[in-house]
Amino acid sequence: MGVRLMVVDDHRLLAEALASALKLRGHRVLAAAAPSAGAADLVVSRAPEVCLLGTASPAEPGAFDPIVRIKKERPQVAVVVLGPVPNPRGIAAAFAAGASGYVRHDERIEGVERAMMKARAGEAAIAPQLLQQAFEELLHPAAQPDDEGARLLQMLTPREVEVLVRVAEGEDTRLIAAGMGIAPSTARTHVQRVLMKLGVGSRLEAAALAARTGLLDRAATRSAGAREAAGAETAPPP
Repeated sequence: MGVRLMVVDDHRLLAEALASALKLRGHRVLAAAAPSAGAADLVVSRAPEVCLLGTASPAEPGAFDPIVRIKKERPQVAVVVLGPVPNPRGIAAAFAAGASGYVRHDERIEGVERAMMKARAGEAAIAPQLLQQAFEELLHPAAQPDDEGARLLQMLTPREVEVLVRVAEGEDTRLIAAGMGIAPSTARTHVQRVLMKLGVGSRLEAAALAARTGLLDRAATRSAGAREAAGAETAPPP
């Protein structure tokens, strides 16, 4: 008995090719669509038995938000993710969102068909070893380093890093200018650029953001290194 399904992928050509192949095998394809961002609306309105949802980045935040909505509004729909070579974190994210299976993009059509049938029957459509790895990730997620501080630091020039450190230390524009040997107007411009790049509206917010993300510690280290390097360049020879 054929499956009533939908195929959704960011790459329309892939979606249509897979849909055509499944039609030839006796399945009823309600829609083949792109991009996957509109998958939830289509599935909720068409209510297929199975949705094949393609994604190129299964480990990206928000990649499986459509599945969350589908399972909330159409819990009877089984969603099978079509993705790249899987990793435990991506698979875990798919199952945590409510997916019934995960199939690699390079799987043969027979493998996709088997996954569809298993998902419709309420079974997990995934290789046992991959499923075990996914559950391990769900039960014991690996801690991910917070790299927001590093990302923000990359946005600042060395001089802006020093300005941020001085702002966090409570220095006003006059002290910043005196400490850096620049005009107060230049110091004020640097401060405004730092606030703009960090996306905050005040010096207090900048200091709080820098402390929360670890940016302050990184900035202080880089600033100290820059000061030592400058001192070494200007120091007289022994």
